[in-house]
Amino acid sequence: MTVLSGADPHALAAAAAELAAGQLVAFPTETVYGLGARADDDAAVARIYAAKGRPADHPLIVHLADAAAASEFTAAPGAAAQRLMTAFWPGPLTVIVPRRAGRGGAAAGGQGSIALRVPAHPVALALLQAAARLGVAGVAAPSANRFGRVSPTAAAHVVQEFGPALTVLDGGRCTVGIESTIIDCTRSRPALLRPGQIGRAAVEAVLGLSLAEADAASPRASGTLASHYAPRARVELLDGVALRHRLQAGPDPAAGGVGVYSRLAPRVGPGWIHKTMAADAASVAHDLFAVLREFDEAGVTAIWVERPPPGPEWDGVRDRLQRAAA
Repeated sequence: MTVLSGADPHALAAAAAELAAGQLVAFPTETVYGLGARADDDAAVARIYAAKGRPADHPLIVHLADAAAASEFTAAPGAAAQRLMTAFWPGPLTVIVPRRAGRGGAAAGGQGSIALRVPAHPVALALLQAAARLGVAGVAAPSANRFGRVSPTAAAHVVQEFGPALTVLDGGRCTVGIESTIIDCTRSRPALLRPGQIGRAAVEAVLGLSLAEADAASPRASGTLASHYAPRARVELLDGVALRHRLQAGPDPAAGGVGVYSRLAPRVGPGWIHKTMAADAASVAHDLFAVLREFDEAGVTAIWVERPPPGPEWDGVRDRLQRAAA
């Protein structure tokens, strides 16, 4: 495993050269670390699917150096997508748009649509710009973890996932901590396919209309399977009353260790580990995947999570926890 500093221009140049040659490179974004390959090379993209154990019909997000690069993968993004690109790029929002024929077929999972985003992380942008100068139009990059498992928010998490041959650019901890919001712009009325830090209200304000819900006509999109973002331990979501009852009873010694992630402060004793859940959604999003990984590393067999409070600002966290518990 080669871990390189994202602040080192020589490391960035070397990583860009690997991408140009069709190799895999893991790199930080503001959301999570991505496992990247050049999106215009189907053989390179196939290496992502193989490394992750991901079904080849489950599409990836293509990361771009700037909004102008979208034209490499879509000939007609549409007015809604253009508004969202202008408002939120660089940033944690992905648009699904009609795919240009002959471009990014493997990255799109064989669909006629493709998911595009310009990340806001300085290391990601520097890498994408360096790769673009070498002829790489965009980089397909799902989260840098085995398929369905907890996403990585630090370089060390990527090291835990993959073998020694992978180059990893270290850009520190991801500031957002959960994956991007995904908006399907291939229909007359855009639809929210995955919530993230950028909420429904902000997107609707830019578009001037309410978003549709995902349905059977929606294109397949990253991170939308019922079970996803899952640690090895079983995750249970509990409301405050149920969690208090569990905490009063204490863990069952015969059932193995328990990790507790809650705003409630339990008495700490043998058999369980407690992590305090912050009061605001942004902090919980930032910490969530790292906390789930810590519990797995500690060897617990169950994770009890206090349900997030109601409110649209919690939609992204709620979505990830529901899929982890599925």
